[in-house]
Amino acid sequence: MLGRTPTMPAGTPSWVGELRAILALSWPLALGNLAQVAMGTTDVMMMGWLSADTLAAGALGANLYFIAFIFGAGLLNAATPMMARTLGRDHNAVAPVRGIVHLALLSAAVIAVPFWIALWWSEPLLLAMGQNPALAALAGAYVHTMQWALLPAWGFIVLRSFISALEQPVWSLIIGLGAIVFNAAANWCLMLGHCGCHALGISGSGLATSLSSLLMVSSLGIVASVARPFRCFRLFSAGFRVDRARLREFWRLGLPMAATLSFEVTMFNAAVFLMGLIGAASLAVHSIAIQLASLTFMVPLGIGQAATVRVGRALGRRDREAIHRAGWTALGLAIVFMAAMALIMVAAPRLLISAFLNTNEPANAVVVGHAASFLMLAAAFQIADGAQTVGAGILRGLHDTRMPMLFALLGYWAIGLPLSASLAFAVGLGGIGIWIGLATGLAIVAVLMIGRWFCRETLGLLSKGA
Repeated sequence: MLGRTPTMPAGTPSWVGELRAILALSWPLALGNLAQVAMGTTDVMMMGWLSADTLAAGALGANLYFIAFIFGAGLLNAATPMMARTLGRDHNAVAPVRGIVHLALLSAAVIAVPFWIALWWSEPLLLAMGQNPALAALAGAYVHTMQWALLPAWGFIVLRSFISALEQPVWSLIIGLGAIVFNAAANWCLMLGHCGCHALGISGSGLATSLSSLLMVSSLGIVASVARPFRCFRLFSAGFRVDRARLREFWRLGLPMAATLSFEVTMFNAAVFLMGLIGAASLAVHSIAIQLASLTFMVPLGIGQAATVRVGRALGRRDREAIHRAGWTALGLAIVFMAAMALIMVAAPRLLISAFLNTNEPANAVVVGHAASFLMLAAAFQIADGAQTVGAGILRGLHDTRMPMLFALLGYWAIGLPLSASLAFAVGLGGIGIWIGLATGLAIVAVLMIGRWFCRETLGLLSKGA
């Protein structure tokens, strides 16, 4: 068990020092997350240049892809708390950290194959869900070229976890920013047919995503091999060895993380499919609102990732006060940011929507009106969304993943999604009802996550540093 020391342990900063440390680690992670989402946002915006049906089909296809992506991302992010705790115990633990990277890359390759097979049948899956046949066909063509982005995207996550555990995340940000430019150019050429390329339409956008992911993992792999902070780990020059005991620990920690993220994301994905049952206009509006909400979410996600590292390192050196400061600092920072984002959504919804649609075009009047209403509801759950993701992050730092998984199952699938469907169809609120259910599910999970963090000592969570 962690014990209280009479004086502050070495390496334990003050509250101000912890705030600076969290900010220094989280801003590159948050901007890196924004860079990744910006690629998806670019795809959505450029699909809208083709047609509203293309935009709706892209939303359907992207959500199928994202179900697979987020499961793998959740599993592979188990590498972060494992490396953080290992480095907290011994900052020179080169071989153990390298071994964690290797087993994470191996796990990514193993899970990619079944997901590739499943995604190849995207069109039949969408038809079985009752989606419009024309939209399902377009979405299937999109996924066929985008699904190959899975493995390189997961490889990038593993390498980003490695450099983040070493508190050097700026490299992933630089690469992510470059990928935004590359992805936009690739969409311009492959989707729209510029620079001598044949116009592939929505399939070209999926191919651009795959090429962008390959560029990102290749670039970060080179950095991890040659940059001074990382080259001593010899990630790719040393023998590829996997410790079976550590691999079992990785999956025990990672599977609940994968399930937690999957429960949340599939709730939002199910909301997309429910919107598709209401109509193409509602689906297009939802895709705009969810893209904006996703952009703001990337910042508390980065804060949560930073908190996982800070809490995990403190856990490794059994520093109770550092754990306390890191967790509460991250939670406070996320709540303040999301409150500010909520105010912007309430104050200037049409300005935000204008990035996706011409708000002065009479043909878009209905869509713009619905989008403004959806943004009001998105603003309502901003704080809850930030609190729940940072709550999950600080609990992951304590290697606590099973109960958060059950919280997510309860909040998202037992309460949030059934409430969305009931309000949308039984009560007749349509898309508004779906968003009320989403907000309720997020709020429930946020309360449960923070409550568990508050009771961490009583629950014996600090003993995992031993």
